[in-house]
Amino acid sequence: MTTENPLNALSLQRASNLADVVKTRPQYGALTPRWLTRFLDFKALATGIYRVNTVEEGDTPLDALCSQDPRKYEIPQGYIEYAAKPREYRLASIATILNVDTRVSDLYNAPYEQTAEQLALAVESLRERQESQLVNNDDYGLLKNVADSQRLSAKDGLPTPDRLDDLIAKVWKEPSFFLAHPLAVAAFGREATRRGVPPVTLTLRGGTFLSWRGIPIVPTDKLFVDGKKKPESASGKTNILLIRTGEEKRGVIGLHQAGLPGDEGRGLAVRFRGVDEDGLASYLLSIYCSAAILADDAIAVLEDVEVGHYYDYK
Repeated sequence: MTTENPLNALSLQRASNLADVVKTRPQYGALTPRWLTRFLDFKALATGIYRVNTVEEGDTPLDALCSQDPRKYEIPQGYIEYAAKPREYRLASIATILNVDTRVSDLYNAPYEQTAEQLALAVESLRERQESQLVNNDDYGLLKNVADSQRLSAKDGLPTPDRLDDLIAKVWKEPSFFLAHPLAVAAFGREATRRGVPPVTLTLRGGTFLSWRGIPIVPTDKLFVDGKKKPESASGKTNILLIRTGEEKRGVIGLHQAGLPGDEGRGLAVRFRGVDEDGLASYLLSIYCSAAILADDAIAVLEDVEVGHYYDYK
């Protein structure tokens, strides 16, 4: 026995069973623009190893004679000494296995192809992890490899224009971009505005950024605040990086493996592993990546930056 419809009309709930429903692709809430990997220059490797050969320390490794008449003086002799044990960067692997039930892909494949959507989401997840590792990896991460001479502390914990100028003094040979957590970007904006020099905006690579001295301040949540991407409070401490990128500029570069089987773009490989007895199709996704700092003055960091300082304006 059915319940009487008080409106004496077909209910919306039952009518919707016959209606077409507008659907979206699966939405990945943790997806970020990944500006770091867009701004960073990348180099493809054939062997998985990148050796940074350097010269032994010294401002003038080879003396030279400056004279209008070199016959009156003895010309200096010598050679330029190479570092005996240069740094080698080996590509690291970030991998995951994706399983797709073939019954799902057979029965529910419209309007979106299930396997393709699953693979796309898995790739986005790996790319997010890749960017985080470029910043935080214990071996090749940028934060862990800044030279001691290139580290600064924020005075009173504030990301002031003066301290960003000090970073520029450390990376003065064609600095490319600052890198900071969004909360640190906002904190710098407050400090600059407080001092009457609000930062101007730049439009680069499809995005709009605050800038300082013409250098874009690129936001990323991979520079953590108190060790977290999403801090629980409005305050906390983080770091701000200034980076020069490019191999020819002896800057910071990303590294990836070229010519992988199942290559899906810049160091990413997707391999089909087969279907098991339970009907699960399996895919192996791997990214091979690293980063190299070609000179100490290619990167500097402002440490212990407080992001929760605000001003009361009358």
